[in-house]
Amino acid sequence: MTENIIESGDLQARYNSVIEKDSNYVMQTYGHQPLVLSKGKGAVVQDVYGKEYIDCVAGIAVNNVGHCHPTVVKAIQEQAEKLIHVSNIYYTEIQAELAETLASITGMERVFFCNSGAESVEAAMKLARVVSGKNAFVAAEHSFHGRTIGALSVTHKSMYRDPFMPPVSSETIFVPYSDANAIRHAITENTAAVILEPIQGEGGVNIPGPEYLKEVREICDETGTLLIFDEVQTGFGRTGTWFCKEQFGVEPDILSMAKALGGGLPMGAIAARSGLSFGRGQHASTFGGGPLVCAAALAAIKVIKEEKLLERSKEMGAYFVEKLTDMARDDILEVRGKGLMIGVEIKYPCGKFVDFAREHGVLLNCTSDSVLRLVPPLVITKEQIDTVVDVLEQA
Repeated sequence: MTENIIESGDLQARYNSVIEKDSNYVMQTYGHQPLVLSKGKGAVVQDVYGKEYIDCVAGIAVNNVGHCHPTVVKAIQEQAEKLIHVSNIYYTEIQAELAETLASITGMERVFFCNSGAESVEAAMKLARVVSGKNAFVAAEHSFHGRTIGALSVTHKSMYRDPFMPPVSSETIFVPYSDANAIRHAITENTAAVILEPIQGEGGVNIPGPEYLKEVREICDETGTLLIFDEVQTGFGRTGTWFCKEQFGVEPDILSMAKALGGGLPMGAIAARSGLSFGRGQHASTFGGGPLVCAAALAAIKVIKEEKLLERSKEMGAYFVEKLTDMARDDILEVRGKGLMIGVEIKYPCGKFVDFAREHGVLLNCTSDSVLRLVPPLVITKEQIDTVVDVLEQA
């Protein structure tokens, strides 16, 4: 860690200028931490004063291959010199290549490109409605699928939903997570799809029982209901496999993805099984699957393969969980996770841990009020994990 932090009037003025401009010109929708970041490399970021932090937030599970991975940076630079945007009126080689690659690693047949996780959920919901001819959805309590009006329809927490009611789908039924029978009873003749996160991220890193998703798949097959997996947060090696569905041995009908897909650039997509597809003109995105983000995505996928980050996620995740579990603290209720998607549930709101860790060179975030969510880049080292655990033990 950088010990000698440069203090100067110029740096303080730079920091103050950013805060002032944000306050004056940006809609104040975020609860910012008092930190202005300027650089990143691997699992470490640096603020404007030069202080370094081990990043266990990773842009909220976005920077799976690390900050500014040279392979991703090079791909962006080279593509930016050739073609940045042309719209989907035309074909591009690089989008076709990425579509083929995603079909291969997802096991699905076709993809649709968009720009974010919420957009991918919107696309999944639209596709479910148009191919089923039905309108309703079943979703889980404590789910989070995005903040657009459609995605809010299947997002459970009232603080996200209530100011914008009524939602697009007023017929969504929310049921307890990891309760397959509750889903069976909730499905009606008008249910288009069941939508689930294989592991709930924003809800507190909640991991279902080992047979839950298989049982849900069977129920959907019996009732003719589509099954959507929201793998926006769990995708691209986060839990130790390309997608978390692989660990439960279950295939959805539609798969939503985003976050780590673009290697740090904003990108989303859905993949659908054989027989499910939008018709011409039924959905579109001006920027979806543009050449620049496709180049970044292909580079990120290449890094995951070449650096064996799926295996690394499993190994480092197991090490991290073991170290966290062995901490000498009596205020931890549970440590849970798969791969490098880890939740540490505390007996009380965990904001003080976030603040203490930041002051001591570690970035964390709190979800579901009392759960520390640790989703570092998959390139994090054991030495960096040891430092994070040492800081948490002192907090």
